[in-house]
Amino acid sequence: MEHQIRIGPAGWSYSDWEGIVYPPHGSKFDPLAYLASFFDTIEINSPFYRIPPPSHAKSWVRRVAANPAFKFTTKVFRGFTHDAAGFTENDVRAFRDYLDPLAESNRLGAVLIQYPWSFRNNEESRGQLERLFDGFDGYPLSLEVRHSTFQNDAFLQFLEERKVSWVNIDQPLFHDSVKPSDTLTGPVGYVRLHGRNFEKWFAHGESWERYNYLYSSEELTPWVDRIQRMSDAKETYVITNNHFRGQAIVNAVELEASLGMDAKMPPQLKGTYPDRA
Repeated sequence: MEHQIRIGPAGWSYSDWEGIVYPPHGSKFDPLAYLASFFDTIEINSPFYRIPPPSHAKSWVRRVAANPAFKFTTKVFRGFTHDAAGFTENDVRAFRDYLDPLAESNRLGAVLIQYPWSFRNNEESRGQLERLFDGFDGYPLSLEVRHSTFQNDAFLQFLEERKVSWVNIDQPLFHDSVKPSDTLTGPVGYVRLHGRNFEKWFAHGESWERYNYLYSSEELTPWVDRIQRMSDAKETYVITNNHFRGQAIVNAVELEASLGMDAKMPPQLKGTYPDRA
């Protein structure tokens, strides 16, 4: 079985990418279509803030039509994972309605369920996960947790039984942080690289400060090895989330090159990062 690796950034709508990732352009320029000419995946992050209508998903599918290999991953709405009040069946139905155009067009690679570091492994949290997994049964689910209480064989077996993928993450390592891994459970392999901005991880004034980090080639090398070891997965998604000033794009291209993939750097990035082009 061939191991399909897709590498790309988290999101495409960042004002600080103008003139760095994106060339000077007019109002008809489409940043999603532009990035889909360089990468085979992008993680959709806007649904974290509000549940999109199905029309948005249909539009995104149309805009990547020129790349037949392209698949999205998408975050789930934060109301499912970050809201103490919990979620309703109407929320689940609305989010499924958004997912269906992606799934029906065979453009949905994974659905990312992301929890904060404060979410710990206990009976209550596993009950929350069971309810969420049941609500989105039938979609390729993946789970990102950041607290080390989850990183054990018993919990990974729980994910395997539920056919949910463990998300392998790179982040600043604090006490009880999830450590880098090459773990496979569920339908796909999934890697997310957040950068290692220790100083701003918890003490940031603006959210972009957390992700202001450019990996060195030496820091990426262990991840190249981990991704290669995930070859039992039919597909592996590698998402670079260190988005500030296009650093995610630079590192995504470098990972592709290191893995022997067809790596193409958007040309205007070479002006900002001449030593990495």
